[in-house]
Amino acid sequence: MAGNLQPQGTAGRGTIGNAWMFPKKNEFERAIAVCRRGLLPVAVFSFGVNMLMLTMPLYMMQVFDRVLSARSLDTLVYLSLIACFALVVMGLLDLARARIMVRLGTWLDQRLNFDAFTNAIKASFQARNSHTQPIRDLQEVRNFMTSNTLFQMFDAPWMPIYILIIWTMHPLLGILALSTAIIFLGLALLNEFATKQPLKSAQEHQMKAQADAESIMRNAEVINALGMGGNIARRWMGNYHEMLDQNRSASDRGRLIVAVAKSWRMIVQILVMGLGAYLVLNHELASGGMLAGSILLGRALAPIEGAIDSWKQARSARAAFSRLKTFFAHIEQRPEQTQLPAPKGHIAVRNLVFGYPNAKTPTIRGVSFDINPGEVLAIVGPSGAGKSTLARLITGIYRPLGGSVRLDGSELSAWERERIGPYIGYLPQDVELFEGTVAENVGRLGPTDDAAVIEAARLAGVHELVLGLTDGYDTRIGEAGGQLSGGQRQRVGLARALYGDPPLLVLDEPNANMDEAGEAALHRAIGVMKERGSTVVMIAHRPSMLKQVDRILWLSGGQIRMLGEREEVLKQLTAPRPVPPARPAVAPAAAPQIAHG
Repeated sequence: MAGNLQPQGTAGRGTIGNAWMFPKKNEFERAIAVCRRGLLPVAVFSFGVNMLMLTMPLYMMQVFDRVLSARSLDTLVYLSLIACFALVVMGLLDLARARIMVRLGTWLDQRLNFDAFTNAIKASFQARNSHTQPIRDLQEVRNFMTSNTLFQMFDAPWMPIYILIIWTMHPLLGILALSTAIIFLGLALLNEFATKQPLKSAQEHQMKAQADAESIMRNAEVINALGMGGNIARRWMGNYHEMLDQNRSASDRGRLIVAVAKSWRMIVQILVMGLGAYLVLNHELASGGMLAGSILLGRALAPIEGAIDSWKQARSARAAFSRLKTFFAHIEQRPEQTQLPAPKGHIAVRNLVFGYPNAKTPTIRGVSFDINPGEVLAIVGPSGAGKSTLARLITGIYRPLGGSVRLDGSELSAWERERIGPYIGYLPQDVELFEGTVAENVGRLGPTDDAAVIEAARLAGVHELVLGLTDGYDTRIGEAGGQLSGGQRQRVGLARALYGDPPLLVLDEPNANMDEAGEAALHRAIGVMKERGSTVVMIAHRPSMLKQVDRILWLSGGQIRMLGEREEVLKQLTAPRPVPPARPAVAPAAAPQIAHG
């Protein structure tokens, strides 16, 4: 997959001088490095928050040990004011670190979403199914960065400090606090091992169910037509029910451990209070230390208890992070390329080889030919010959396994898709339109040039049809162009292919859904594009589409069987074939005689 589609300012950020010493980081690694630097102020603010968390126990100790014993009202007022001020500062620091994490999460999503989305499109095409998981993974990571779970990770290192403070109050309280912390850590590890496999299995089944659902929705028309809804739903529910079962298993185990942790934490706080009261009665501890020890222990255990409670979210975020790292590691990192001049349309195909994944034999084998600007080439042949595959190779949608496709001498892979796209017009067999207006679809969803849109529509013979719609070119056609008929969608798709007078025009069965008027408009469009010097490659099945072609390429079994001038090839294709001589009839063997006794 090519990773060259980036927002402005993201290309070419890697250093060159030390490239031979260190592997170049991909976009994901660079973004994560920036986020790590952004976590430094969060760590500083977390330090302040946890320091100020000592306000309450210190206040309690001072009130019980000094104010009440000295009966000093002034000391109480000043202590209360100082404590309130400290807690306000703590709240502001907590708010600051939360705002930083929200902005970091949003920045990370914005930084990577463009690359994730564009490369997910390419991955979806190559895998022949929806590949939107990277988009969902980015959302998962962003949500985790803005959740309390991440702050618990910053607060957890303070647990030993709180336990040490408790120890300084009295060793027995410290031993109880340390034992409780060890038990909580054991519960956290137990939660990891108990829920790891069910959560992993649930995630896999959820992804499978999501992919199946997206595939089913794309084929809703045939499912409804053939009454397959019930069968499809029962098949889909298999993965979905398995996901629910695994989630339930993980939740049951996790909630059991969370319940044990919460109960044990409250029991231990009571034990700390009881032990503190015993020590106070024996004059080994001040009365304020009894309350302070309970508060400090609760604060020390809070991050671990919170981590146990939110372990599922943390694990999902970790899995999403791992998938994103793998996804971006497989995106090809390409340096900024020299901008090539606008192509004229000369196509040179040399020893082209292409095969689909898991296919036993290549679909295209050793194909070579040239097409000159202003020439119309028709690719014909039986079904399954590889015609549509060859068309996709010519447009650069597919990358060949061997050989090359060159446009004006440069391999198509040398062009960035954003730059080569305006020079290519492509009309696939199944026309896909997008939610939006007719003008937006004809203009390829980019900045709309009204004059170019109308010119393309006139050339495709769809201008009058568009004017007859409710809002003309501003008519919204609905998702996938559902407001238009099949023939109308194909003609709008043809206008989109003609938009901007591309020097290379590839049409895959362009008249499949067209009536006579549409086919006549198609012929006119091909003639105009030919006069303007565009190279036209057309896959045709009907003989009527061969009137304007200059040459015909007969493809069969992924190989060229015939290639030549139109009249020459048509003559060979329509020439009567010699009838093989009739074989002499063979007399049937005599039936065996059965003897009767």
